[in-house]
Amino acid sequence: MTSAILTNKFERRTFVLGTAQAAVGVLLATRLGYLSVAENAKYRAASESNRVNLTLIPPRRGWVIDRRGAALAANRADFRVDLIPDRVVDADATLATLGPLLGLTADKVSDIKTRLDKARGFQPVEVASNLDWDKFAAVSVRLPELPGVIPQRGYSRFYPTGPSVGHLVGYVGPASAEDYERERNPLLITPGFKIGKDGLEKHFEERLRGVPGARRVEATASGRVVRDLGTREDVPGKPIQLTIRAGLQDYAARRIGLESGSVVVMDCATGDVLAMVSMPSFDPNSFSDGIGRIEWKMLSEDDHVPLRNKVLRGLYPPGSTVKPMVALSFLEAGLDPNASVGCAGGLRVGNRVFHCWNHRGHGSVDMAKGIYQSCDVYFYHFAQQIGMDTIAKMARRLGLGQEFEMPYPGQSYGTVPDPAWKLRKYKKEWAIYDTVNATIGQGYMLVNPLQQAVMASRLASGLELKPRLLLDRNAPRAPSMGFKQEHLDLIHSAMNEVVNGRGTAGHARLPLANVQMAGKTGTAQVVGLNIGNGKGGQWKHRDHGHFICFAPFDKPRFACAVVIEHGGGSPAAYPIARDVMTYLFDPAKAMEALEAYEKQWGGDVRTRMRAKYDAYAARFGASAPAAPDEDQAAEEVAAENKPAPEPTAAQTDAAAPAPEPEPAPIVVPSPAAPAAAPGAGAAPGTTPLPGT
Repeated sequence: MTSAILTNKFERRTFVLGTAQAAVGVLLATRLGYLSVAENAKYRAASESNRVNLTLIPPRRGWVIDRRGAALAANRADFRVDLIPDRVVDADATLATLGPLLGLTADKVSDIKTRLDKARGFQPVEVASNLDWDKFAAVSVRLPELPGVIPQRGYSRFYPTGPSVGHLVGYVGPASAEDYERERNPLLITPGFKIGKDGLEKHFEERLRGVPGARRVEATASGRVVRDLGTREDVPGKPIQLTIRAGLQDYAARRIGLESGSVVVMDCATGDVLAMVSMPSFDPNSFSDGIGRIEWKMLSEDDHVPLRNKVLRGLYPPGSTVKPMVALSFLEAGLDPNASVGCAGGLRVGNRVFHCWNHRGHGSVDMAKGIYQSCDVYFYHFAQQIGMDTIAKMARRLGLGQEFEMPYPGQSYGTVPDPAWKLRKYKKEWAIYDTVNATIGQGYMLVNPLQQAVMASRLASGLELKPRLLLDRNAPRAPSMGFKQEHLDLIHSAMNEVVNGRGTAGHARLPLANVQMAGKTGTAQVVGLNIGNGKGGQWKHRDHGHFICFAPFDKPRFACAVVIEHGGGSPAAYPIARDVMTYLFDPAKAMEALEAYEKQWGGDVRTRMRAKYDAYAARFGASAPAAPDEDQAAEEVAAENKPAPEPTAAQTDAAAPAPEPEPAPIVVPSPAAPAAAPGAGAAPGTTPLPGT
């Protein structure tokens, strides 16, 4: 091989290598040019994010206010401490440090550990809220030794009257992992942000939420803030104004006292719901912080079922409260109100005797006496002539068995039975005992307290009122139901006699000289007489107590329905209705009576709940089983709120009527009558009429 050949090969190799190097250089230059020009914005943003931290500021929720602007759910300035699970190095050591600083009890620490185990890495876990400055500062100065701890200043949800609005307004809580998966909204994992979990808070979440703010700060690689680059303020959510009167709502909740029951008050001109109370309840302030093990145990073990909204989900036989409705159906069908029947304590139909609640009998009974003496025989007798189809049609016209448009996930609308319903449900023909049972509000008939309040308001006004919870001052007037005024006048007069004359609820008289209330008692059996008499014994064996009313009886402004579960009958219900209606006309006098009761009961609702909580904490402490997470808790609450099932088998006998209270002496208030003492019947200063 000659030198020329070697030189030629070397030059060729040099050319190839040079070309390859040039190609690589061109590719590198092209890539660098692409990154510096086409991808400039992307990498500039990435560089900026390494230097600048962007933090979302949770928006303040819209307020829920009553018809006069008083807060039912508001926001308050708050110092709080959260944990970010994926930043916590040693949870036990961190909580051991935070415990003494924040005054955390053993059960509270256990709750936090449980939530940490269940939380996703990005999901903040609340440690404490509503802290004073000293505790907040004590945590803040120890942040270098507490990775994952986030102290914050912001706003938290606050319910001024606590348990009084638990079922009405609902509560808020941290978003769950499932909530985040549905929305993929970074706001949901921002420490301190909460969403509606129940009631109005959940139904109006989009309206109440608002728009988050943001804060931009320049920070070093270690996270130390160098300077603040700017803040965009949050936009608060829109408020919701309800028809509720906050003072009345709180009063009614407190007045139920130690009982389990509900109170609904409606405006007879508009249908506005002025109070909608279910007690016992829960405190949404503590629920919003996450349900602790002690509180969950306390609520879930309570046989009075504080997690159930009894107004919308409670179903009860209405008892004798349906008798004014039945009487109105008789009148509309053409029955003469003076037509009478003799009551000797029962009525034989076929081979059976259907008893009256008063086994001694009522003598000769016309329609008015049938209502104010609550005579069962009168209604047994004439219901056979009028027929159940006519009675059922009137019941539905007055609101029983109906579902009303309310901002809640559902209602239990109960049953208004008739022959077609029974044939469809049980494949059996309607029998005379079915009419007898339904006529006295027993048997298949089931209603909820809201329906009873609607019935009372329609009887009082003659208008087709529908319950409204959102305030609308320009809403059109409700149409007339087309009842004859003389028919309504007769019903009103008889219901007035129930309270102020020869009726069964003399102790329900208002302690007011110039206002009279009309009403109707009702007692619904829970168990058969072979198990108990309904007045004593086991709590769950006692009769339910009902009372519907309106006032003033001659120009109705307000209607009310009270249901007391297992109260032993209507005497448990009508004193509550009396005091609630007194509050509407004379709040000071009503409060005087309530304060005397609460001294006997051991304080107001929150005081009693706190005492019960402390007793549970002392007994169980951290040994109490862990509370369910948010979704499990929601499922258990939903299970408590399932509607009561209809009977699975057709009934084959008449229900024995529960006894009504004996008529009270007729009294009239003296012009200067002072307030009635708690639990008293007629107000002091009243004088019995001659001959009574």
